[in-house]
Amino acid sequence: MNYKLALNMQERNSNIVFNTILFDFFKVNIVERYAGSMNFNPKLCEVLFKVRTLDDQLIKKKDDNIRVKIKGDDYEIYQRLTQKLNSYEYKNKLINRKEAEEEYVHFILSLVIANYNLN
Repeated sequence: MNYKLALNMQERNSNIVFNTILFDFFKVNIVERYAGSMNFNPKLCEVLFKVRTLDDQLIKKKDDNIRVKIKGDDYEIYQRLTQKLNSYEYKNKLINRKEAEEEYVHFILSLVIANYNLN
């Protein structure tokens, strides 16, 4: 499945970071909330995501809610994956960027499949 990844879209002086994964038939909007200064060691507090159609219609989860809060073991995995994508090594191409991105996308896709009915 093809995808396009847009990372770290953020308004100036905001503690909220938006990431988007655009697939062929739908997109996933990910919202990260941080505590502390974004310029010095921000701490990830909460991660939510929603699935939308390509024309921005929200898709409901299996339980009729709209968003998913990532928590527990999934939260720990998400933190590890985003740390890799925000690392010096990733930014300076010292690690395989495509592999790091695919690991992130596959993890999010597994959460989408577990929580949504995509027909």
